[in-house]
Amino acid sequence: MTTKIDLFAAAPSLMKSWQRTSIELDVAANFDPILSELVKIRASQINGCANCINLHASEARENGESEQRIYLLQAWREAPCYTDRERAALGWTEALTRLSEGREHASAYEALKAEFTEEEQVKLIVMINIISGWNRIAVGFGLYVDAAAIKATRASAA
Repeated sequence: MTTKIDLFAAAPSLMKSWQRTSIELDVAANFDPILSELVKIRASQINGCANCINLHASEARENGESEQRIYLLQAWREAPCYTDRERAALGWTEALTRLSEGREHASAYEALKAEFTEEEQVKLIVMINIISGWNRIAVGFGLYVDAAAIKATRASAA
C-alpha cells in the first residue's frame, strides 16, 4: 500500500463507517455487477484514480467482463460492444462526474430515463457519488492498494 497517511489509523471510526456505508449502498443498489463495475471504472478514469480503476477492473473481470470491453470503456460512444442501457448509465456517469465542466446533462438524462426506472436512477446516482468520493479519497491521499488487499479489508468490515 502506498499512501500519504493511514486513513484507517487517522480516522478509524469515520473511515470504517464510510467503507461500511459504501458496501451497504452498493449491495442495496442491486444492479447487474457488470454495469456497476463499468460505471465505477468510467468515473474513476475521468477522476484519474488509478487505485479505483485497478480495483474495479479486477472486480469486473471476476464478474465475467471481457478485457475488450474494459479496454474500450474510454471510447464507449464509438465501441459497438455496449448495450443501450450501459450507454445510458455511462453517459449519465460522465455528465455527473464532469459537472464542473458545465456540460449539458439534459440529453444524458433523457437517455437514462429511457433505460432506467426512477428507483434505478436514484440508485445509479448514489453509486456515482460513492465512487467519486472514493476517487477523491484515493487521489487526495495518494492511495494505491492492491485489489486483493482492498477486498480483504472489505470482507472484514462487512
